[in-house]
Amino acid sequence: MKGNEAIAHAAIRYGCDGYFGYPITPQSEVLETLEELMPWETTGMVVLQAESEVAAINMVYGGASTGKAVMTSSSSPGVSLKQEGISYIAAAELPALVLNVMRGGPGLGTIQPSQADYFQACKGGGHGDYHLIVLAPSTVQEMVDFVGLGFDLAFKYTNPAMILADGVVGQMMEKVVLPEQRPRRTEEEIRKQCPWAVNGRKDGRKRNVVTSLELESSRMEVINERLQARYAEIAKNETRWEEIDTEDADYLIVAFGSIARICTKAKEMAAKEGIKVGILRPITLWPFPYEAIEKAAQGKKGILCVELNAGQMIEDVRLAVHDNLPVKHFGRLGGIIPSPDEVLAALKERIIK
Repeated sequence: MKGNEAIAHAAIRYGCDGYFGYPITPQSEVLETLEELMPWETTGMVVLQAESEVAAINMVYGGASTGKAVMTSSSSPGVSLKQEGISYIAAAELPALVLNVMRGGPGLGTIQPSQADYFQACKGGGHGDYHLIVLAPSTVQEMVDFVGLGFDLAFKYTNPAMILADGVVGQMMEKVVLPEQRPRRTEEEIRKQCPWAVNGRKDGRKRNVVTSLELESSRMEVINERLQARYAEIAKNETRWEEIDTEDADYLIVAFGSIARICTKAKEMAAKEGIKVGILRPITLWPFPYEAIEKAAQGKKGILCVELNAGQMIEDVRLAVHDNLPVKHFGRLGGIIPSPDEVLAALKERIIK
């Protein structure tokens, strides 16, 4: 099935309580598939097309405040509209899942694939000092798996998570293994798991208040310090990446999402020419695998960072390695997807020379 369709099936099977979305290419199949499957008749899951992206993210905010497993999906311009709500959810320390199937920008741009929302997702696209847990799938199977992982991490750290997929992964079709249906949590289970929720107290005391507003500056600093401590814990425990033949390689390619697959083919082509290339694929874009890249870069002659953008992840790659190691970028813009031949040519031109 398509990556977008797989997301919908996974949301139901992983016990999502509510999905609130709005159509935008290239992710509209998520909402369309959920409407076709009608999970409200089988699991009780709410599926609602909101009147706008802003409405959708605020419905997620409300649902998350009750301890429910809620999510939304959109594509680049739509996620921009959700940024205020995402910042509120992060400040309120709530679990939620956001899917961004990236398309070309800036502006309304194109409906073709892109990876140009890296800054938006990984640098806190909304206002304030906050982070999302960002998962970057490269296969349709990972689209499925990351729904469960995203919810699990969001609830573990009471922090929103994002699946940052490019339009290639959202639209391509592959075989997938769907998970078994998770049982729906009872209200009592939700109260035990989420004692902070607005409906979490049943002891006669005043209900919890969930908000991102704090007018006292000293108190807001305490909240920010608590968030930063949590982010440090996430970075310590949840950094994920994949390495392919990095130990014996002379050169390293760093890429995420569908582009990592193209780079893997370029690596095979390079091997036939006697060029030893390794691939490092960040799976969590935040927290970013700085230490893994630093280790993989040892003894290498250069690094090529390949992205569907003008060079965004390369800033983090450069932070991970010493200044004397050449780190170059190759990318296509406007929804144009590079071929493995182009990647290999860029490696020869910009790194090997």
